[in-house]
Amino acid sequence: MIYNEEFETLPREVLEALQLKRLQQVVQRVYHTVGFYRTAFDEAGVKPDDIKSLADLARFPFTTKQDLRDNYPFGLFAVPMSSVVRLQASSGTTGRSTVVGYTKRDIDVWSELMARCFAAAGLNKNDIIHNAYGYGLFTGGLGAHYGAERLGASVIPMSGGNTKRQIMILQDFGPTAICCTPSYALNLAEQGRAMGVDMRNLKLRVGIFGAEPWSDKMRDDIESALNITALNIYGLSEVMGPGVSMECTEGRSGMHVFEDHFLIEIIDPETGSVLPYGEKGELVFTTITKEAFPLIRFRSRDITTLNIAPCRCGRTHVRMDRVMGRSDDMLIIRGVNVFPSQIEAVLLNIEGVEPHYQLIVERVDTLDTIEVQVEVSEKLMDESEGEVRVLQNMERRIVKDMKDYLGISAKVKMVEPKSLQRFEGKASRVIDKRQI
Repeated sequence: MIYNEEFETLPREVLEALQLKRLQQVVQRVYHTVGFYRTAFDEAGVKPDDIKSLADLARFPFTTKQDLRDNYPFGLFAVPMSSVVRLQASSGTTGRSTVVGYTKRDIDVWSELMARCFAAAGLNKNDIIHNAYGYGLFTGGLGAHYGAERLGASVIPMSGGNTKRQIMILQDFGPTAICCTPSYALNLAEQGRAMGVDMRNLKLRVGIFGAEPWSDKMRDDIESALNITALNIYGLSEVMGPGVSMECTEGRSGMHVFEDHFLIEIIDPETGSVLPYGEKGELVFTTITKEAFPLIRFRSRDITTLNIAPCRCGRTHVRMDRVMGRSDDMLIIRGVNVFPSQIEAVLLNIEGVEPHYQLIVERVDTLDTIEVQVEVSEKLMDESEGEVRVLQNMERRIVKDMKDYLGISAKVKMVEPKSLQRFEGKASRVIDKRQI
């Protein structure tokens, strides 16, 4: 189902003409209303009138997360506070929070884009959506909530945490869809089994998961544990929140970026040069309809590829592959670049391993080392009765696969089932002791 057929199926040439018009408008507006952009454009030697084509955007400077922090809290707002109806912020775990504002129209656009996401997942007004994304300053909860209401569906505003009550609500209220992080979906499945609940027998049929990288193998595990179709959603607090792009049910081959509202580029994270479709690089977003907090060439740090090939669903917007990692959380182990999601993909291809793992990075003398702690399945523990040889063989297999597929030498430690930390929000997979 397509929620807004007029805009989601625009021919490319018509879509690009709309993008150019909106880009010219937003660049003019930020130059005259946001001091940061006026200074940045002047220093780069560019003016709003230089935008004659979409390709001209590459001449303009990037906006980074540090720029947002340097202008904390409201320095990048393009409207007076009297026009701002909502303030939200990131968690600020790596520094000051990044604060975002929304006008009434911004909230209206966000609601529609989330409704588009739910429609792409096959949902409609007859569905009940269990929303376990966090409410409050985090954009996930309210973004999904408003979108569900716009769709006309019933929404259960559960937020995160309180897992046993979540499982009770899933049984009693009979929701047909769930929104949360993929790691929390696995946590719910595990807790439900521990409570004696048949999680495969719930009324759930669709899960919409985002906010953290996850692999196809983890998707398989979630679908098996909950008997649902698991779909990928993407967003950034700075750009809007969830709903920037969404996977459709047709082939599940990438997430459609809603290009009538966001211009998207792929760049080389080292040089900043724009890369062609199909090449792996860092996502850069320009918001072309946001009023309160427009961003020009915002570096997301998320690494993926873009696919412009037509989709069977009929949407014409470019698709982005699942995020494989971030340019700022890429690990460099003795000269080899590796993302946590790549390590996860290796682990989850090995039978007897649970989708719960922790990576510990340390520096010994001048060399970086990595230890991979991964849980053994309860079934394997029962069958082998904790036999040391079985665990040693698994460790050797993982060490070999890490070397063969990723080119890194890792220490592997098999740990008991349910011994690693569980996460109700974004999973924190890496403990980097080099910075301690």
